[in-house]
Amino acid sequence: MDRRQFLQAASASLAAVTLASSLEAAEKSPKTSKTISKDSTMNIVISADPFALDLKDSIIKHLTEAGHKVTDVGATKDKEMAYYDGSAAACKMIQAGKAERGILLCGTGMGMAIVANKFKGVTASCVESVYAAKMARAINDSNVLTMGAMFIAPWKANAMVDAWMNTKHTEGLEPFADFLKDAVKKVNAIDKANCK
Repeated sequence: MDRRQFLQAASASLAAVTLASSLEAAEKSPKTSKTISKDSTMNIVISADPFALDLKDSIIKHLTEAGHKVTDVGATKDKEMAYYDGSAAACKMIQAGKAERGILLCGTGMGMAIVANKFKGVTASCVESVYAAKMARAINDSNVLTMGAMFIAPWKANAMVDAWMNTKHTEGLEPFADFLKDAVKKVNAIDKANCK
């Protein structure tokens, strides 16, 4: 299936997923977004720069209440750390197998994503919606989620984390699973070819 066929065929499926994700997010209030499955707990590394400390604290609480083990390697109220140092520390943990996934937070989320994607084996996605978080997993199989505290409220961030944590690669897009799995392999081959 070529790119044009994929886009045409996927538009109806993606529209349905978009509607479902939007309705789910709209139904959640700030106090009822705890939907991470306790049956699939993970080791998560999290890092934030000073712009995103409150957002980080909210996400840590959300994840630990769901039973996940969370390791914080970023800035704290007592310790300054630039986004590039915090992102690197988290990605090294993923590369070493000490964390299955990472969540990185800064002012916009973009700086964290840029640094994270320089680490082999890390696929970071900077997202601003529940739908984008879900698609980062379904389409791109991302293992790192980045967000910006300048424009994402804690309740929304928690809903985005839920969508990202609970979505499997190709989920909801099963008719395109072969194409999506092949795309991830090709992206990984680009990574290998350009690492020296």
